[in-house]
Amino acid sequence: MRFLPAWEGITVSVIGLGYVGSCVAATLSENGIQTVGVDNDAGLIEELLAGHCRFREPGLPELLGRWVGTPRLRVTTDYAAVTATDIVIVAVGTPVRPDGTLLDTQLRSVCEELSRRIRPGQLLIFKSTVPVGTMRSLVAPLLESSGLRCGQDFGLAFCPERLSEGVALSELSRFPIVIGGWCQDSVDGAAVFWQKSIGVEVVSCGSLEAAELVKLTNNWWVDHNIALANELAKICAKVDVDVLEVIAAANSIPKGEASVNVLLPSVGVGGSCLTKDPWMLWRSGQELGVELQTIPVGRAVNDSMPAFTVDLIIEELGKLDKDLASATIAVLGVAFKNNTGDLRSTPVAPVVAALRKAGAQVRLFDPLAEAEETERVFGLRQSASLEEATRDADCVAVLAKHKQFDAVDFAGLRARTAQSCVIVDGRAYYSRDMIEALRELGFSYRGIGR
Repeated sequence: MRFLPAWEGITVSVIGLGYVGSCVAATLSENGIQTVGVDNDAGLIEELLAGHCRFREPGLPELLGRWVGTPRLRVTTDYAAVTATDIVIVAVGTPVRPDGTLLDTQLRSVCEELSRRIRPGQLLIFKSTVPVGTMRSLVAPLLESSGLRCGQDFGLAFCPERLSEGVALSELSRFPIVIGGWCQDSVDGAAVFWQKSIGVEVVSCGSLEAAELVKLTNNWWVDHNIALANELAKICAKVDVDVLEVIAAANSIPKGEASVNVLLPSVGVGGSCLTKDPWMLWRSGQELGVELQTIPVGRAVNDSMPAFTVDLIIEELGKLDKDLASATIAVLGVAFKNNTGDLRSTPVAPVVAALRKAGAQVRLFDPLAEAEETERVFGLRQSASLEEATRDADCVAVLAKHKQFDAVDFAGLRARTAQSCVIVDGRAYYSRDMIEALRELGFSYRGIGR
């Protein structure tokens, strides 16, 4: 196989030690592969060498702590280390502009660095999400400025990242890896690499473009599905029906090769992927003369949910004869979803901003979010404890329910809150038994579509 050397002693470099790159590098090292991680953020490299992991992904700090600084996992800012490795994996950020076009600064910079350092026989695997056609129109020409040729001198494959924060290491070892390649040798080399290094199933696509579209399609589906759930929640609320009951029943019917699978409504959609990948695909459609009408609609629905949540809080406070301008709101969970500390595009931010603008006193508590990052995003310092955040609160809004919140003593919490207090469930999905228990304690309860 032209672009995969003898397996014994194979070496890998991972460029970009952000969330995805760190998980890949740590997993490869754990599986016995000599890996070098490269990132131009000197502060990140210093943190890793000092034993600190800035990503609160279950299991990741332990893996990095075990292998960083050993022959299994070297980390550096020096791209020169790439030349000696057999496989080069690129996992840098690919943000988009407001109009959905790719902000290709990081991707272009990496390709230019690689063009000065790649050598014959190497296999380059890109995992960064890109608009359809980017590998062929941007990445390959930049790499070929080295004088080497794709498919002849070096292999080029695209294997989109499809991990979920909070369960990324588990998914990396279980989920099929999609492969599109410049040539069949590139596809074959990448397939053998992933099968032997991680032991996962691979799904080969017939082209780079097909593989590029897979990741965009995945996140288009998720975003649109959540929009459906959010609109369903709004109508359920009007007829006093529990949206979770409706979804559970609707999901019981087989359809096609699987079943109906409506996802869950919430305070909104955030993170670095779902908020940008649909727009990336929409812009690709525009450039190809195709109007993808469902993407703007789905995005608009999901972007409306923070305001919907604020209105819900106002409505529930009104039932308690309380005005938002004089209310104290404790927000538990400020991340963009459950069981992560990631604040990128978190829908909790516009909720908090609207509450504060209306005059409410807002307190924040999230055991997974970094204090400095919370203050930067929200303009508020986190409360030191759950007790401090909820003291005399008129409303406790659970907007990201981390596992740590499973242990909350609501009876004790009830003794600290205001005499009349509403629990607003923005993403906790409390069971009926739990809701009844909260009401028996004297709380009011309201959820999204519940």
